Amino acid sequence: MKFYNAAAPSPRRVRIFLAEKGIEIPRVDLNLPAGETHSDDFLSKNSLGEVPLLELDDGSVIAESQAICRYLEALHPEPSLFGADPLERARIEMWDRRMEFQFLNPLGLIARHSFDFFADKLTQVPAFAEAQRADMAGKFAWLNEEMSDGRPFIAGERFSVADITGMTASMIAGFIEVPIPASLTHLNRWDDAVRARPSWDA
Repeated sequence: MKFYNAAAPSPRRVRIFLAEKGIEIPRVDLNLPAGETHSDDFLSKNSLGEVPLLELDDGSVIAESQAICRYLEALHPEPSLFGADPLERARIEMWDRRMEFQFLNPLGLIARHSFDFFADKLTQVPAFAEAQRADMAGKFAWLNEEMSDGRPFIAGERFSVADITGMTASMIAGFIEVPIPASLTHLNRWDDAVRARPSWDA
């Protein structure tokens, strides 16, 4: 089994997951600026030329961070990061999707529509990036209010993939300079806690 990795948010989600599970998989680090994900060899594994990618011993491949994490969860069910019973699994799925759609994707779009690195990869609309940036204050305030019930993690009492998605969003927010306002004490409490976890540096 091999994990194709790069310095990017989506592979980071898998790296955090692996660290939280205590799983070690041989890693192939690819250089995105050098175009290594668009080599003929890599494109034969993933025609989109994107990481992360998990290559199994039989040559099968799994792309997309959450698909990889679900596969690894099935192989290594403890500690459970997708939920241990139907209700917990549903709550974690709900919050993971909220973290992805409300935070991770919009923050990623800010980068994609404003950074020179992406200029030849899509049609950039700088005004769209600024609109997304302006919307983040309201999204942060919403999540802060949700977490005012005192729960330690995004989906409840236990750390889960919803927190991993949130951690990745928080990393992007720092990189593109969209900070969580200091006044949002509940959200900052969570952010400080997950940044203190060893997996933050995965």
